[in-house]
Amino acid sequence: MNDVAVKTREYTTVREVTGPLIIVEGGEKVAFGEVVSIQTPDGERRTGQVLESRKGVAVIQVFEGTRGISTKGTRVRFTGDIMRLPVSGDMLGRIFDGLGRPIDGAPPIIPEDMLDVNGSAINPAARAYPNEFIQTGISTIDGMNTLVRGQKLPIFSGAGMPHNKLAAQIARQAKVRGTEEQFSVVFAAMGITREESRFFMDNFEQTGALERIVAFINLADDPAIERIITPRMALTAAEFLAFECDMHVLVILTDMTNYCEALREVSAAREEVPSRRGYPGYMYTDLASNYERAGRIRGKKGSITQIPILSMPDDDITHPIPDLTGYITEGQFVLSRELHHKGIYAPVDVLASLSRLMNEGIGHGKTREDHSGVSNQLYSAYAEGKDMRGIVAVIGEEALTERDRKYLIFADRFEEEFVNQGTNEDRSIEDTLDIGWNLLSMLPEGELKRIDDAHVKKYHPGHRKKRVE
Repeated sequence: MNDVAVKTREYTTVREVTGPLIIVEGGEKVAFGEVVSIQTPDGERRTGQVLESRKGVAVIQVFEGTRGISTKGTRVRFTGDIMRLPVSGDMLGRIFDGLGRPIDGAPPIIPEDMLDVNGSAINPAARAYPNEFIQTGISTIDGMNTLVRGQKLPIFSGAGMPHNKLAAQIARQAKVRGTEEQFSVVFAAMGITREESRFFMDNFEQTGALERIVAFINLADDPAIERIITPRMALTAAEFLAFECDMHVLVILTDMTNYCEALREVSAAREEVPSRRGYPGYMYTDLASNYERAGRIRGKKGSITQIPILSMPDDDITHPIPDLTGYITEGQFVLSRELHHKGIYAPVDVLASLSRLMNEGIGHGKTREDHSGVSNQLYSAYAEGKDMRGIVAVIGEEALTERDRKYLIFADRFEEEFVNQGTNEDRSIEDTLDIGWNLLSMLPEGELKRIDDAHVKKYHPGHRKKRVE
């Protein structure tokens, strides 16, 4: 365990309580990020962290909230240390609150180390480039927006959409084919309801996945300020499991919108000049400090793959939270309310979704040699079919040519057969590509201009049938 010299100082000079913050006078040599122990006049103990220190005044955020804290009788003790998480391989199968305290009824873990929850920046030169295909069993992801080990790929969703169901299915089914390496899931919940929390835990328990999961849960009725530290706790645990225990870790962070709301609350309490929609101007940097903790390191067997989930307010993809997230991450899955209303699951809008690292993880030896061509052709045909829907709405289907009608039908069948699948349906990449070929066989072979001719002759159902005959 790390040896940390702890020098404590205690004060009773709370000058002001504002929102989730308290302001203490007289603090000397107080460091940014220093952990603070707070005792209320009623004897209750809480944890805080220094946000700002200048001219003998310290601004402290209180994770459990400031209710019951007054300017008289409150004792504030500066510990001289930063926020740390006790970590151990025994964390697997355990459930913690947003501050890393066990809430599953089991005894506290015996730590192997105490790690700084802010982590340490990975030297870009030490990063290994993500290039290993992760099979999720979901066609819209595997076939059209491939997830690669070490990638950060968020889910952009909205109120009432099945993003939790999709995230749970990815956590259950995700695998790197042909390997038997240790795999674990770190789940961090920020401001979710008890029903949502129960859904995840029941799902993981029923499928036997709970024994390889570490959960950090901050519920909707927990203090909002606690949400700021929750993802850092989860990512610290993930880094230990990945880079010290050689595990491949999938980190699910939900809901990042609630996290950003907590940032805005602190910013408002500090009376900072607001940026877009009242969010702090440093929100981009703050989000990056979480998202950039995903990846692979040369010489290390483990990896961290991130799937942050955020619900877009009013389904607005230009809102600051999805907008800034998109700049940091390597693409996104966008859920479609239109597909959801049609009863299609998983309602991933493949035209709006993107995986920037897809080409690094597909092809011969990774998925299949025809993967890139099939994906591009499906994307093109579906886009043209959706354009036909717009034309039909204006001039009617009777005005379409025979070619246009085929693309119109293609769009419908693509949604019904390729996008739509069961919540427990685990398709291999071969299954996904074969479904794609069956759909493309509806079109004239001359239209398949985005696929190599050799692949058309090898995989097209028409050519396969001729070879059998």
